[in-house]
Amino acid sequence: MLSIADIEEMDFNKMGGLIPAIVQDSSTTAVLMLGFMNQEALLESIKSKKVTFFSRT
Repeated sequence: MLSIADIEEMDFNKMGGLIPAIVQDSSTTAVLMLGFMNQEALLESIKSKKVTFFSRT
């Protein structure tokens, strides 16, 4: 589980406020998708326990 300290160390400025987020199947480890999160989306994902992505469009 990510801590607040882990999130604060992430450099959201490198990609215009976004970080890449990989979704994997927990049993096969197959990559299901690549999305992008801003800090707010990451915090909401942790809080709600549901993946929340940032829409770039």
